[in-house]
Amino acid sequence: MPPTAAPIIAQVQREFQELVAYVTGPQTHAVTADEVERTLFRRLLALGAALLRLFFVSRAAVRPAGPVHGPDGTPLAYHDRRRTTYYSVFGKLAFYRHAFTAPGQPVICPLDAALGLPERCYSDLLRAWMADGTTDESYRASRTVLARILGHTLSLQALETVVAEEAVDVAAFDDRSPDPAAPAGAGTILVAQADGKGVPLVPSAPVPRSVRRGKGHPPATKEAVVTALYPIVPYPRTPADVVAALLREADQPRPATRPQPIGKELRATLAGKEAAFTHLARRAAQREHPAIQHRVALTDGAEALQQRMTTHLPGYTLVLDIIHATEYLWDAATALLGERHRDRTAWVRRHLERLLAGQTTAVITALEAAAADSACTATPRQAVLRTVGYYRRNQPYMRYDTYLAQGWPIGTGVVEGACGHLVKDRMQQAGMRWTKDGAQAVLDLRAVRLNEDWDAYWQFHHRQQHARLYGALTPLPAAVEDQALELAA
Repeated sequence: MPPTAAPIIAQVQREFQELVAYVTGPQTHAVTADEVERTLFRRLLALGAALLRLFFVSRAAVRPAGPVHGPDGTPLAYHDRRRTTYYSVFGKLAFYRHAFTAPGQPVICPLDAALGLPERCYSDLLRAWMADGTTDESYRASRTVLARILGHTLSLQALETVVAEEAVDVAAFDDRSPDPAAPAGAGTILVAQADGKGVPLVPSAPVPRSVRRGKGHPPATKEAVVTALYPIVPYPRTPADVVAALLREADQPRPATRPQPIGKELRATLAGKEAAFTHLARRAAQREHPAIQHRVALTDGAEALQQRMTTHLPGYTLVLDIIHATEYLWDAATALLGERHRDRTAWVRRHLERLLAGQTTAVITALEAAAADSACTATPRQAVLRTVGYYRRNQPYMRYDTYLAQGWPIGTGVVEGACGHLVKDRMQQAGMRWTKDGAQAVLDLRAVRLNEDWDAYWQFHHRQQHARLYGALTPLPAAVEDQALELAA
């Protein structure tokens, strides 16, 4: 036991005995459970700091027994003891470890690799908490929560830097090949979806006061292309089933529980459509499995998305999102009848049933006849013809009778939801402006979290980080806090 450890051990023992006396002594007879809990938590943080300090002192006292070599294999001689700082969830600690070097060689501290110390001072556990909080809340709110819980305040710049550093391995993590032995579950339909959502950016140059935006003038935005990929089981429906769901008809029987996506993958990128679809196609190929029988690609009517879907996923059947098709039908109904007409819903129901029955040509013919009626004035006619044009262009992707009979999804709800909770809920909070790199880092980590891969990513990221710092052949040790608890036990 190193001499410097004795005072720390005495301190730990004294503080632990004081805690036992606190919870069993007469002074706690007149206090609330909340007060005791808060007091214990603060004092246990202090006790944890002392134990972690004891761990570092004990480990750093031992000089490496074997020869120490530089990155190129050069033998290194003992140099001195070097100070380092470790910022943990218990607070900031400093300790000295043995250092080795040789002419023309960097200074090597073997203990750093043995403990798996990160490149900068923040511990892996603290970094994980920092990243976890900022994927859901603003940097400022996350800092406030950490300060309230841990009792020490981190800078906003530290939070932003940590998020950028912790996201560096998301692309490599996403590109991992799935386990070939893993079953595909019951999903026989592989579904790809895509959409876009704007992210407000920091201006590239200061905006002159004379041309500052007023109310109603949104900031410049960059489109985040959002993709979703997942297998799902077939869910056959009739046109009447879908009409009832879309029109929310209360008198219809509640449908059976809908199947849920299996192993859903969400992603959002600011690198553009080509990068998004290249990645989507690669992941789709990796998700192939003998159980997959059908491949379906869903988008709204945006031609840029449709073209890239057909280019990058040529074996997929492109389907027009039924929600967007229905919205165009409502627009035509409003133009012809007015928004409050008592027959408006019945008109939409009648034409929607025909769309879902595969009779898109008949709907187009009826709309064209309505637009040609002499009673239809210029403005309503323009709205109706806009719906006609939308249907004509997308008619190859509107064979809903076939899709429903095979149990395919016909709505982009998964990716539409991702545009909301992956992008909008975090990136479009009041007053937020992002750099492209900063936004991408948050989107990457947020996608990992929403895909329920957080723990798996963190293990992967730690291995990658350790290999970059200490070489691929150096084994990754347990987390420092875990090692400290083992030593204390």
